[in-house]
Amino acid sequence: MHSGDDGLRSGHPDLLAGVPDAVYHLDREGRVTYVNAAAQNLLERRADELMGQHALDAFPESRGTIAETHFRAALADGKPRQFAYLHEPQDRWYEIRAFPHRDGLAVFLRDIDAWFRAEQAREAELRELTAVLAALPSSTVLLEEDGRILVANRAWVADGELLRSSGIEPGGVGDDYLDCMSRGLRTPDHAAISALIHRLQAEAPDDPPGSLDHQYSTQLGSFAAWFHLQAARVPGSRRVVVIHTDVTERVRGEQALAWRAGHDELTGLPNRGTLLDMTADALASGAPDAPGTALLVLDLDGFKTVNDSLGHQIGDRLLRQVGERLTEQVRPGDAVGRLGADQFMILARNCDQAEAAALAFRLQATFTLPFTATGITVPLSASIGVAVSRSDVRDPHQLLSDADAAMFAAKGSGRDRVHLFSPGLREAARWRLEVATRLRGDAIDELVVHYQPVVRLDTGEVEGVEALVRWQHPERGLLPPDAFLSVAEETGQVIPITRWLLRETTRRAAQWAAEGLPLRMSVNVSARHFAAETLVRDVRVALRDSGLPPDQLVLELTETSVAEDPTRAEDQLTVLRSFGVRVAIDDFGTGWSSLAQLFSLPIGTLKIDRSLLVAAERAVAGETGAVLRAIVELTRTLGIRSVAEGIETPEHLRMVRAAGCDLAQGWLFGQAMPAEEIPGWIRAVQAAGGDLCALVTAGCPVPQAG
Repeated sequence: MHSGDDGLRSGHPDLLAGVPDAVYHLDREGRVTYVNAAAQNLLERRADELMGQHALDAFPESRGTIAETHFRAALADGKPRQFAYLHEPQDRWYEIRAFPHRDGLAVFLRDIDAWFRAEQAREAELRELTAVLAALPSSTVLLEEDGRILVANRAWVADGELLRSSGIEPGGVGDDYLDCMSRGLRTPDHAAISALIHRLQAEAPDDPPGSLDHQYSTQLGSFAAWFHLQAARVPGSRRVVVIHTDVTERVRGEQALAWRAGHDELTGLPNRGTLLDMTADALASGAPDAPGTALLVLDLDGFKTVNDSLGHQIGDRLLRQVGERLTEQVRPGDAVGRLGADQFMILARNCDQAEAAALAFRLQATFTLPFTATGITVPLSASIGVAVSRSDVRDPHQLLSDADAAMFAAKGSGRDRVHLFSPGLREAARWRLEVATRLRGDAIDELVVHYQPVVRLDTGEVEGVEALVRWQHPERGLLPPDAFLSVAEETGQVIPITRWLLRETTRRAAQWAAEGLPLRMSVNVSARHFAAETLVRDVRVALRDSGLPPDQLVLELTETSVAEDPTRAEDQLTVLRSFGVRVAIDDFGTGWSSLAQLFSLPIGTLKIDRSLLVAAERAVAGETGAVLRAIVELTRTLGIRSVAEGIETPEHLRMVRAAGCDLAQGWLFGQAMPAEEIPGWIRAVQAAGGDLCALVTAGCPVPQAG
C-alpha cells in the first residue's frame, strides 16, 4: 500500500487503475478523493458522482453499519481493518480491507458473495451436523480435512475423562485425531484406524461418500472396553465423521457364549470340541524327533449307581471334585477336560509312553482318598486308557479313539485299571462299532440259541435247560455271547435281544412240552431290562403267545446286575414271582452285594459260580467243600434251591453232591447244543437209564443225540 499511498498523495491515482480489486480513497474527513475503474464497476457509480462527496452521503445505506464503525475506528487508531459486508442495494457480500494513513483511508473491496454464501451454507450444515452429533449417545467427532477435531460431542468428552483417570490425556477440539487415538491404543488397531481415515480423506469431495469400520479395545478406567468405530466422509467435502459405539456388553456376551460353547458347564473344564482342537494344535506343532502327544481317557467306575442312589445333585458335586483333583495332578501345560457324563480327558504335550503311563497311575492314585459331598463320603475308582501319538497318527479324533479303546480294555480287565493302547485294541474298537451297528440292523435275525442241560443231583434226571444265545455271523461264523453281548449292554440293544430270546425260548419249551418233554427253561436277563422297566410286560407277552406255564420259566440275573438297582429289581421281580415265574441269581460268588440284600429278593434258585468250585479244590485238607456246604445250607433254610455251575470233572460232581446242591450243569453232563438236538439227546439219556450222574460217575460215555 505504500506505493498506492504515495500515488494518491502525489496526485497520480492512475497507479491503482490496474489493480484488480475495487479501490477508493477517503480523506480524514471521510470525503471520497479517489475511485478506480474496478470500484466504479463494482459499485455501479461513476467517479464524478462520488468525488468530493462524504462517504455517508455517497452511500447513505452504510450509515450505522459495521462499515461506518470500522472506518471510524481505523482512522482513530491507525490500525487496518478487514471484514465482510453486505451491500444491501445489491444484496451482495464484499470483503472490505481498510488501510489508514496520514492523509486518510484507502479502501479495497472484493466481491465474495458466492464464496461467502457457500461458507454460510457450510456453516449452517456444520451447525446442523454438530447438533446431530451432540445428540448421539456414542462418542463422536467431526474431523476437518487436515485431520484435526472440529467437533466433539458430550460422549467423547465423557470417555475422555475416563481416559484421564487411567493416566491418558484425551484429545479435544483442535487436536489431531489420529494423534489422540494413538494414546492407549494397540499399535495394530491404531494402524488400521489411520489407514481407514486416510482412505476416506483421499476420496474426491464430489465422489459418493465412503464409509469404513473397525472394532478395537482399550482400557477405560479400571476395565477393558470394546468399541465399534464407524467412519464416513461428509458429502461434498473431505471432512470425516467418526462414531465410536461402545460394544463392551455385546462383546462380553459373545465371549461368554464362546466360553460356554468351548467348556463344560458343570465343571468349567474344556469340553470335547475344545480338547480336540487343543490336541490338533499339539499334534501339528510337535517336531518329528520330539516326544509325542498323549491323551488319557478316564471313566469313573459304577458312577451311575452313585447318581441313582445319592441323587444327581451330589453326583454333580463329586464330578466337580474329580475335575479339581485331576487338574491338581497334571503337569504344567497339560489340559484336563470333561468328555461328558462321567468321562474325563487329559491332554499331555511332549509326553512319551512312559511319562503318560506314570501320569495315568498318578491320576489313579488320587482316587485312593474318598470324595465327600454334603457330609457323605463316597469311594470312587476310575478306569484309564492311554494313547500316545505316533508318526502315523496326526488326527486328534484317531488319537482319542485309541485312548477310548484303551479305556474300554481297562474296564474289561476288571475296572480300576490303567491300560495302554496297542494296535490290537483298534481292531477291537472297530469290532465293537460293527457289533453296535449290526445289532441295530438285521443281526437279530442271525442269532441262534443253544441249550445246556440242567441235571437233578438226587435222581440224575434232566430237569431243564439254560438258553445260551449265539450269533451266527456271516463272515466270522458262530460267535459266543462274550463276543457281542457286552456291546449290546453298552448300546442298550440287549433289551430287544432279550425280548427276542424270551419269545424264542418260551415257544421252544412249549413245543417240547407238547412232545412229552417238559423242560424248565432258564433265560438270562440283563440289568438294563430293569432300568427300561419293560421286563414284566415282555415276559407276559412271551408266555401268552407261547402258552408256556409261568412256573416253567426261570429268569436268571447276575448278582452284580441286581446290586446296581436293588429296589427297581425287587419291584419287578416281585410282580413276576406273583404270577408264577421263577427267579434265579446267576454267577453267585462273583459279585459284591451283601447276602442280606440278595436274599431280600423274591428268588427261588441260587446258581453257584464255578469259581467257588475252584476255590474248594484248592482248600486245605479237611476244609474242602466247607464254603459250598455253608452256602447250600443257608439257601435250603431260606427255601431256595441251589444249582452248581461249571461241573467239568467227577470230582466237581462229588463235591457239589456232598455239599447238598439240588441241581448242576456243566460240560461233564453235556455241552450246549442246538434246539434240534435236545429231544434226541434226552431220549438217549432216558434209554440209558435216565440217571446222568450215575453214568458220568461210572465213567460211562454221555449218550449222544440220535
